[in-house]
Parts: sequence; structure tokens; C-alpha cells
Amino acid sequence: MLDGRWLPGLTVTTDRPAVACLAAQYAGWRLDRDGYFAMGSGPGRALIRAEDLYDELDWNEHASAAVLCLETREPPPAEVADFVADRAGVPAERLTLVMAPTASVVGGVQIAARVVETALHKLHELDFDVRRVVAGFGSCPLPPVAGDDMAAIGRTNDAVLYGGQVHLTVEADDDDALRDLVERLPASASSDYGEPFGKVLKAAEFDFYKIDPLLFSPAQIRLTSVGSGRSFEAGAVNLEVLERSFWG
Repeated sequence: MLDGRWLPGLTVTTDRPAVACLAAQYAGWRLDRDGYFAMGSGPGRALIRAEDLYDELDWNEHASAAVLCLETREPPPAEVADFVADRAGVPAERLTLVMAPTASVVGGVQIAARVVETALHKLHELDFDVRRVVAGFGSCPLPPVAGDDMAAIGRTNDAVLYGGQVHLTVEADDDDALRDLVERLPASASSDYGEPFGKVLKAAEFDFYKIDPLLFSPAQIRLTSVGSGRSFEAGAVNLEVLERSFWG
């Protein structure tokens, strides 16, 4: 239930937030090869290590198999899959690529399930050491499947930005700093907050890089300090925008 309105949804829990959410789940690798493009997420990114993030997390992995998730309708050509396997350092037959279009039930679930990840990424963008986050819990409404992928991008982002709720337990010595930090975390702290994401994206001429990167965060976030036991919260679910996005 969100503000008295019943919505399908999901919950996410992790006791290894930085590794599970950023080293694996985060869609941080731009697969751009021979005219094929997709954002890659999943644990295979830790083998490819194309992002500075892994140095910042001080995280390194070795494996004999790799798995990546691609948000797309088009499977990659064989030569692109071979390129991915080579980058991951595994035989092609040991590479698994999972593909899901945004406008599908699976596409909606996999993006809503990023609710904790987006909070971790926002912390990272604000220069907080995410390795100090010891546990994470999040909930997010599941958007109805849209008629096309562009509309689905709007609905799935709105699910997190206006309906996502996250509780993080952190190692922190300064409660005042934690209180100040939490005010900067929710999506509402961004200047681009307030309209369905589809409208924001259209105003940005469909260029994600023209959108304030601090918008991409859950609607409501609570931080609890392991040291003091105190909790600090900011943001709120915005059911009005969710209804405009989902059913407007």
C-alpha cells in the first residue's frame, strides 16, 4: 500500500550493498560495438572492469563464467557476444547474456529491483564511501507494462523516483553529517524533480546526460547509524506523479 493506494510491488534486501548493488547490479557498462548498443549490468561487469568504480570499491574478481543483463529487444550479433566474452576473459560458451525489453513484465521488475542500487549510486555520487553501508532494504511499486519501450522508460523510472523507499544501515561517526547527507539523497533534492520522467526526458531532447544526475534516486530514504542507533529520513512517496505516469 502507498498512501492508501494498492499497487503491486517488490522488496529488495542485501547485507553486501556495495558489492551486490554497484559491483554487480548497476547498469554501468556501455556495450557499444559494431553498431550494436546496450547498457550492461550484472556480475560480468566485475570481470570486464571497464569502470573506475571497481578501483574505488577496491573490488576484483576472477571467474570461469560470466553473466550480463542487457536492457534491449535485440540480441547481440555473434561477433559482439564474442567481444563481450573476450573482455570478460571467459570462453564464449561460458558467457550468458540475459535480455529483456523495458516494455515487458521482466523489464519492469528488473528496473524496480534497482531501488536500493539507486540509493547506493546516489551516495557514491555524493562522495560517501558506500563500503560503509552494511545493510540495505528497499521497496518499489511495479509499473504497469507500457505500450512501447520509450513509454516504459518513463514508467519504470517513475516507480523508483516517486515510489521507491529505501532504508540503509551505515557505519558513521557523525550524526550531524548523516542528517545533512540524507537531505541530499531523495529524488526530490534534484531540480528536475516533479514531473513524470517521460516529460523530463522529452524536455532534455531524449538525452539522459542533459538530466540532473542527482534525480536518479528513490523517493524516500532513511539512514540508520550503527554507532549511535539514530535514524534520519528525507523525501516522500509522490502518489500524484505515480498516478499520472502509470494511468494518466
